[in-house]
Amino acid sequence: MSVANLLRQLSGRHQIDGEQVRGAGAARTPVIDPATEEVIGEILEATPAEVDAAVKVANAAQQRWNKVNYHRRAELLHEAAQAMRQARPVIAEMLTREMGKPYKESADEVTWSATATDYYAEIARHEAGKLLGPVVDGQFHFTTKEPLGVVVIILPFNYPLCLLCWEAAAAIACGNAVIIKPSDLTTLTTLKFVEAFAMLLPGLVQVLAGGASVGKQLVTHPDTHMVAFTGGIETGRWVAQTCAGLYKRSLIETSGNDPFIVMPSAPLDVAARGAAFGAYLNCGQVCAAAERFYVHAAVYDEFVARLIEETRKVRVGNGLDPVDMGPLASQRELRRFTAILQRAKDEGIRTAIGGGRPAGFERGWFVEPTVLIDVPSGAAIMNDESFGPVAPVSKVASFDEAITLANRSRYGLGATLYTRDLDEAMRAVNELEAGMVWVNAPLLDNDAGPFGGRKQSGMGRQLGSEGLDTFRHTKLAMIDPAAHAHDFWWFPYSDAEAFPRSGER
Repeated sequence: MSVANLLRQLSGRHQIDGEQVRGAGAARTPVIDPATEEVIGEILEATPAEVDAAVKVANAAQQRWNKVNYHRRAELLHEAAQAMRQARPVIAEMLTREMGKPYKESADEVTWSATATDYYAEIARHEAGKLLGPVVDGQFHFTTKEPLGVVVIILPFNYPLCLLCWEAAAAIACGNAVIIKPSDLTTLTTLKFVEAFAMLLPGLVQVLAGGASVGKQLVTHPDTHMVAFTGGIETGRWVAQTCAGLYKRSLIETSGNDPFIVMPSAPLDVAARGAAFGAYLNCGQVCAAAERFYVHAAVYDEFVARLIEETRKVRVGNGLDPVDMGPLASQRELRRFTAILQRAKDEGIRTAIGGGRPAGFERGWFVEPTVLIDVPSGAAIMNDESFGPVAPVSKVASFDEAITLANRSRYGLGATLYTRDLDEAMRAVNELEAGMVWVNAPLLDNDAGPFGGRKQSGMGRQLGSEGLDTFRHTKLAMIDPAAHAHDFWWFPYSDAEAFPRSGER
């Protein structure tokens, strides 16, 4: 079946209890190819009854799944990872048609999803608790790890599959069930992608289409037990506050405004290429994208010239063609980003290259990769998330100034430094207020290393062992096999330990 037909077939559906079912709701949203502006499908808003049904099914499936041993869970998750790899060409084309990223980036995302699933298949059974040194002779003290129950995963459009697996694979490996609420911009691809989990128990992985109302029902539902949210800062704050009021655990990742520092010892040709990649990957729609550049005065002019040259090389177009950068994901994203560039222009910031619509594109939500130069550190674009293909560059006089400006932000997701100075590298690791620090290696992820931010970039971690414990309870157990009397601290307390009476002190 062609991808176009698959998109139509999946339109209006949810994944409930192991089946793709036609939604009962009336609220419809068209799915539009951002490169052509053609309607390629539609989604139906899940009804409250469908939400309740999915939650009930998830709880029943989770109870059965939690009884499955870790070795069997690992085998099944490895099968899921292999199914992802086998479906990669179809999934990648669907993702490119639905949200616009180049086919290579879509295919890479499927691969990253599979590696994360393989990783959690193994690490979940590596450590399920630990033995403690007892505080009483002859006793046995230990901890166990238990699932939370039903995990709600609310996803953004920019990396809908990768983030799904960072969270769902960890949650499932721990014994949880998951209900996924995808972005309205990537719902159809998500429905096809979760077919990779078909070997798991029915109802263990479900997908409910829709917008904010569906997300709110899932967050507040009394029979969901955790929420993993990636998205905007205001919605993330609501999710965190709501979960706190319900004593429901949450994982929150809410945007970034990552600094990119270039010092005199850096290899400027490499740094400029890294900067262009960090700013324009996925059309700049990356939470950890390089969004504000602080370049030492000694190399500022040369770096800017090289960055402009690298920007000029970026091929823009339909992600199904040989290109480096596709369109923004939606018309609303185009309007939002265009307003950001217009504000910079109104503030008198100079555009060195880009800033408009690429020549020859009459349709599609395309923008040019853009370099802004001599940007004041207090400019709005240096302090708010742009989430688009723009590199605003500021000049700094010293490493200390760069660190100070980098930390002067409400965000703290990632940070990049280019330098060959070991002292600067180590200071950056120790002093930058961010969840990740990349020295000469921008935007890399590692399944074995935690991903997450500080400040208003969110709380909690994905990936690594930290990402596994995000989805588990830890229970302490103490056993006295012989059931001894604990006279060393039980009643009656000894007279010798009582407060001294008058005349006995």
